[in-house]
Amino acid sequence: MHDGLLLVIDEGTTSTRAMLFDPAGQCLGVSQADITQSWPASGHVEQDAQDIWDRTLACVREVVPSAPDPQAIRALGITNQRETVVFWDRQTGKPLAPAIVWQDRRTADACNALRNAGHEPLVRQRTGLLLDPYFSASKIRWALDHWPALKEAGDRLAVGTVESYLIHRLTGGLHISDATNASRTALMDIHRGQWDDDLLALFGVDRRLLPEIIDTIGEFGTVDPAHFGLALPICGLAGDQQAAAIGQNCLAPGRSKATYGTGAFILSPTGTTAVESANRLLTTIGWQANGRRHYALEGSIFVAGSLIRWLRDTLGLLGAAAETAELAQSVPDTGGVYMVPAMTGLGAPHWRPDVRGMISGLSFGAGRAHIARAALEAMAYQTRDLQAAFAADGAPWTQLRIDGGMAANDWMAQDIADILDMPVTRPAFVETTAKGAAMLAAVGAGLFPTLEDACAAMEGPSSSFTPKLDGDVRASRLEGWDKALAGLLGG
Repeated sequence: MHDGLLLVIDEGTTSTRAMLFDPAGQCLGVSQADITQSWPASGHVEQDAQDIWDRTLACVREVVPSAPDPQAIRALGITNQRETVVFWDRQTGKPLAPAIVWQDRRTADACNALRNAGHEPLVRQRTGLLLDPYFSASKIRWALDHWPALKEAGDRLAVGTVESYLIHRLTGGLHISDATNASRTALMDIHRGQWDDDLLALFGVDRRLLPEIIDTIGEFGTVDPAHFGLALPICGLAGDQQAAAIGQNCLAPGRSKATYGTGAFILSPTGTTAVESANRLLTTIGWQANGRRHYALEGSIFVAGSLIRWLRDTLGLLGAAAETAELAQSVPDTGGVYMVPAMTGLGAPHWRPDVRGMISGLSFGAGRAHIARAALEAMAYQTRDLQAAFAADGAPWTQLRIDGGMAANDWMAQDIADILDMPVTRPAFVETTAKGAAMLAAVGAGLFPTLEDACAAMEGPSSSFTPKLDGDVRASRLEGWDKALAGLLGG
C-alpha cells in the first residue's frame, strides 16, 4: 500500500520549489528558484504572477525527471505563501495585474476606517481574524478600485490566493481554493466553511470572482500532462504555516509548532472547535477533510531572523548569522541588556504596529556579545508571551516543535526550552512545510488512511532540548523582559 512517490510545489514569498518525497518522508530531489518582489510605492509589495507560474513550472520540470521512476509519482501536493492575492483571466490563465503580497500595507487606512466604523467584531466573529492589511479582502477591494484592467475583464476576471492560481494554470481552468487559504482572506465564515455574504458586502467583493472552497485532502482535478508529462491528481493543499504544523505532526491539541524565519509563526491545534481568542490571537483552519474542519490558534511575531540580519548587515556587529550562538555562549548573561525587536511594530499578542524597537540596560560594560545574546533571548521572551496568551485562551502547549532558519541555532533552541520551561523539539529535516504538503497528498492519494498515519510514517528523526535553567534565574530574566516591554508599551 505504501509505494509511490509524491511531488510537492512549495511556493513561498521569496522562492518557489518543487520537491519529491517517498512515503517514508525522505526527500529525493529538490529544485528551487527565487521569486522577485517589487516595491512600487511606500508600503506596497507586489509580485509578477506570471513569473511565479514560469519559475514554479521550471522547477517541476527539473525535479520530475530526477525521480527514480517518474511514473511512480502518485500525486501532487501544493503549499504556498498565504494572503497574497492574484488576479487573472479565467480564459487564458494570464495575470491581469500584479499580485499583491501578504506583506503589503497599502490598505491600512481603509482597514482603520472599517474598524472605526465598528466592523471589526463582525470580522473577528466570522473569520477569526482582525481588520488588518495583512489579510486578502482589503487588497482585493483596492485592486478592483484602482486597476481598470480588472473591471474591463468583466466575467473573465478570476481572483484567488496563490494555490488557487497555480491550480487554475495546472488544470486548465479549475477555480478552487482550499479551506486553510480561504480562511486567511477575511471573506470566509470559518464556522460554516463558506464565503460570507455580509463580509462580501462589507468589502464589496463579488462572489463570482472567487473560487469554490474545498478540503485540504482529496482529489482536486488533474494536471494537464502537457505541463510536465504526467496527468497527476492534485491531492493535498494547505497554506504554508498550516502545512508546517502538519509536517511537524502537530495535529493534537497541545502540540504546537513555531517557525522562526523572517518573522515567527506559532500554530497550535484546537481540534474541531474554533476557539475565539480573548488575547488577540488568530483563529484559523488547520486542515479540512471530508468537509470537517480542524481549527488552530495562531500567533505571529513580526521580527525574528530579520533581527539577526539587521545586526549583521546594518550594524555590522556580526560577520555571519551563525556567530550569534558563539557570542551568546561567550558571556554568562546579557549584563542587564534587553532588546525588544519591534522594528516593524509588535505582533501578537500586542498588535501594536505603532511602536518601534528598543535596546535597554546599556552600560559601558556591554559589548557586542551581550547585544547578540539579548537578540537571541528576545526570541524566547516573545515566544513565552505567546505561550501565556495561548494558555489564557484555553489552549496550553504541552510541547513546542520548532523549525525555520533560526531554529538551527542550538543555543537559541535551548534558551527557548529554558524560558518556556518545557521540552522543545527540532526535526532533522527542517523543510517541514513541503513535508506537510506531501503528507496531505499521501492521504489524498490513498497511500495512508488518515493524516495521523501519514505523520507517523513520514515524520522522521528530531533533536530534543529539555529545560535546564534554574527557576530563580528564569524568573529574574522574565521580570527584566516584562519591565523592558512595559517601558516600550508605556505600561
